[in-house]
Amino acid sequence: MSNLLSVRNLHKSFVEGGEEIKVLRGLDLELKTGERLAVIGESGVGKSTLLHVLGTLDRPTAGQILYQGKEIPMDDEVALAHFRNREIGFVFQFHYLLPDFTALENVMFPALIQGIEAQRAKKEAEQLLEKVGLKDRMHHRPGKLSGGEQQRVAVARAVILQPKLILADEPTGSLDLRIGEEVQDLLFELNQEKGIALVVATHNREFAAKIGRRVELQSGSLVSLEHQPKN
Repeated sequence: MSNLLSVRNLHKSFVEGGEEIKVLRGLDLELKTGERLAVIGESGVGKSTLLHVLGTLDRPTAGQILYQGKEIPMDDEVALAHFRNREIGFVFQFHYLLPDFTALENVMFPALIQGIEAQRAKKEAEQLLEKVGLKDRMHHRPGKLSGGEQQRVAVARAVILQPKLILADEPTGSLDLRIGEEVQDLLFELNQEKGIALVVATHNREFAAKIGRRVELQSGSLVSLEHQPKN
C-alpha cells in the first residue's frame, strides 16, 4: 500500500512575548492510503497544531509535507486552497457550521466552492445526510439540531468531495458517550467503505485503541505505541 502522506523533519514554532515556543520538533510521519491513525497526548501538547499543519491551515516553520509523493505547494495560496478543499476533509471538536444556513446548505458548500453544479451538489449532500441519519433534519439550521446531529452534519460536509484524508481534532470531545460512539462508528464506516484515511487527534485513549495504529505526541515528536487494531 502506497504512502498517502509523508512528513519529514517537521518543525513548528510560535513567538509569544518575544520568546520562541517550539511545538513540533523534527517530527516524521508516514500515513498509508486508507490507514487509520490516532494521535494522542495531553491537552496543550500540540495535537491541534499538528493537524492544522498537516491540513495546510497553518504553515510549518521548517520541514516537508508530501502528499502522494509530491510536496504540497505551501507558497501558492490559490493552489493550496484548491488542494485543501479537494483532498482533505476536516472534522473539529466544535463543528463550525454556518448558523444562518440549513444542514443541507452547509454540506453543499464545499462542492459549490469546487464549482460543482448546484443540483448535483444538492443531490450528493442529501444522500450523505440520509447516510448519517439526518434525512428528516436536513432543512433545519444548526441551532435546531442537537450537538450529535451537528457533528454528523460536519462529517457529511467533510466527505462530500470524497477526500482521501480526514483530519479529525477531538471529534467526540464535546459529545456525551453514546453520541460520541455514534460519531466514532460513522468515521470508521467511511474509512472502511470509501477508503478514506483518518488521522484523529484525541486524549481519549479508549477511542484511540479502537482506531488501531497509535502515536503519542511527546516534546514535539511522535512516539509509536504498540497497537492492536479493533473493528
